Amino acid sequence: MTPRGWALLTLAGLTIALVVLAALLIPWHRPPAPRADQLAALGDLPAEQVAKGREFRAALRPGGYTALAVGLLIALALGLTPLGSRLVELVGRPFGGHWAAQAVLGGLAVVLVADLVTLPFAAWRQSVLTRYGLSTNGWSGWAVDLLKSYAVSAVIGAVALFGFYAVIRLAPRWWWAFGAAGAAVLVVLLSFVLPVVVEPVFNRFTPMEQGQLRTELMSMAARDGVPVRDVLVADASRRTRAVNAYVSGLGPTRRVVVYDTLLREATPAEVTAVVAHELGHAKDSDVAAGTLTGALGAAAAVVALYLLGSWGPLLRLAGVDSVAQPRAFPLLVALVTVAGLVAAPVQALMSRRVEARADAHALALTNDPESFESMQRRLGSVNLGDPDPPRWEYLYSASHPSTVERMAAARAYAREVGR
Repeated sequence: MTPRGWALLTLAGLTIALVVLAALLIPWHRPPAPRADQLAALGDLPAEQVAKGREFRAALRPGGYTALAVGLLIALALGLTPLGSRLVELVGRPFGGHWAAQAVLGGLAVVLVADLVTLPFAAWRQSVLTRYGLSTNGWSGWAVDLLKSYAVSAVIGAVALFGFYAVIRLAPRWWWAFGAAGAAVLVVLLSFVLPVVVEPVFNRFTPMEQGQLRTELMSMAARDGVPVRDVLVADASRRTRAVNAYVSGLGPTRRVVVYDTLLREATPAEVTAVVAHELGHAKDSDVAAGTLTGALGAAAAVVALYLLGSWGPLLRLAGVDSVAQPRAFPLLVALVTVAGLVAAPVQALMSRRVEARADAHALALTNDPESFESMQRRLGSVNLGDPDPPRWEYLYSASHPSTVERMAAARAYAREVGR
């Protein structure tokens, strides 16, 4: 069998594995709360809160979707015309056109161009956040965070680009197989590394101070059978008023992180509800499942790029002879960008189902639907969320159930247990 035949077989196997994993790991049996309950919850929210949340989201929407459109156009312009390949060649020219210079510096230049073109929209978003009082960072802090983000991305990107094209040179016929394995390993490695290496670049994390709340949270984790080494507090208040919490890492790097803003804004019972939700993610190994799914998806993407990249019309549009050339990197970026936009609704749906399961876990663990509902009210109020967003936007990009869905789920649980 030819390498292309093996690639087709491998892609089919990876696709089947992804479908099976999604069927087994995603709680598809959890439908949203009845719409009547959602409307009742919406009616109980203060009208001013609903109006302000919708006004804020409407202010963000033009810049956000314009940035998506412009980013797509730039990716297509660089990838489906000779412009991108010429840029990579130009950047590598001072180094004698060496493949490593084209791969690393040329690849980073392509990404930087897209970032710079969409930078005004990021600044627009920051201006909206500042105008509505969510951002406490200031423009200097925003710029520093942006430069840090570029630096971290450049380091990770340089390693990935060099490794990818080095594999191509070492195994020109079977690079897709080694590249797929490397992409999967990189996803797993980043799941371990990001929480302890990258996250501290942007925030300072300190153990939650000793006291009744910390004791309750650690006791709840033990009661839940979830090994948590610590509950950390992030100094999020230096850049935002938004409240949040999350779980990240695998094995020894797993930790529950709460924003210091959450501790300031919420009651202890509400904080407990949020942490119970995060324990639900840990209990159901959602980070591990997401990492495994991401690893298989990354491997499948490399194989798919190999197969698509050998299509003559695409190569001619990009002005390259082979997808394995560093000059063809803009073409790969264009294909990945289109695939990401197409896959966004499916990823959002899967995320919503997982988040709904974590909500159900929090309700069962705390048996306190009143605090859970009040926490959802507070999240929506402080974070200026639209409690019932437009259906098209919800289906395309919402990673969590809406505020009214979560409130309705709490009320349904209260009825079920007779509270």
